[in-house]
Amino acid sequence: MSAVTTPTISLPPGPRWTAPRLCAVLALLLVATLLAAAASGAVNIPLSALPGLLLGVPDTPDGAMWHSVLWQVRLPRVLFAVLVGGGLALAGAAMQALFRNPLAEPGLVGISAGGALGAVAAIVLGGANFTLMAPAAFVGSLLATLIAYRLGRIGHGMDSILLAGVAINAICWAIIGLFTYLANDAQLRTLTFWNLGSLAGATWPLLAFLGPWTVLICALLLRDWRAMNALLLGEREAHHLGFALKPLRRRLIVLTALLVGPLVAATGTIGFVGLVVPHLVRLVLGADHRGLLPTAILAGALALALADWLARTVVIPSELPIGVVTSLIGGPFFLWLLTRGGAR
Repeated sequence: MSAVTTPTISLPPGPRWTAPRLCAVLALLLVATLLAAAASGAVNIPLSALPGLLLGVPDTPDGAMWHSVLWQVRLPRVLFAVLVGGGLALAGAAMQALFRNPLAEPGLVGISAGGALGAVAAIVLGGANFTLMAPAAFVGSLLATLIAYRLGRIGHGMDSILLAGVAINAICWAIIGLFTYLANDAQLRTLTFWNLGSLAGATWPLLAFLGPWTVLICALLLRDWRAMNALLLGEREAHHLGFALKPLRRRLIVLTALLVGPLVAATGTIGFVGLVVPHLVRLVLGADHRGLLPTAILAGALALALADWLARTVVIPSELPIGVVTSLIGGPFFLWLLTRGGAR
């Protein structure tokens, strides 16, 4: 018997950068950003004091306060930004490959809208309790994705799934509007802040739960880089290369929902990371997902870490919702790309 070999897809090389070089630059920038973000905020911590604070509790009163702020507030938050940003960017890259559309993003099949509906329903019907909101948002995102996929299977190809996702998004936001109309003043305030997105709920227990889960789903998505390359050539070509399209579609959609659902449940709505970041990486590296996917993870982590740093430091002692920051930066930047013909 002859050994079965995985088909190799030849794609044009990236225009200027190689994936290892860009990953190295992004990793250095990410480390610098994390150090600066950990030291900055309502309580400034000297950068020179960070090594000692990471290794132990200083004897001075200022050192004890800095240690408490660093370990209880800053470190969980900056690490959570890395986790969420990397996950959203990878999910966006997977969706763009699946739909062969650089304007695709994780919410296209109802993941974000379903999660928002679940959280809003929990707030209005059960109260502003995170232990109730997070599971409700997770279940909502999975149900919306499942319904969109089931309805899409009635038609043919990815266009049917895309249209079903558009309809599910519209229905979810209509029901969210109904819940908003029924909410009282306190619930309206909670609804507003949740929909604007925030990383303020980051804790070590939350990281201990979401960290391994996110890493596992990301690893499963990274394994499909060859299939994503094949999809860029067209569904017929991918089929001739030996990829089973229906299981592949189902796997990518389910993995994306399992990745984005818990993150949306914990953070609220954070826009443009899953859309702009993988698109920018593709413009720099080209379309080969072997390098694009891990680079998108690093770029997404860096983008959200920077956005959270700005959100915490621009209006000290208050903070801006991180969804506002990502939209204010990502929206105009993406429009600039469109005017230059880069979003294609």
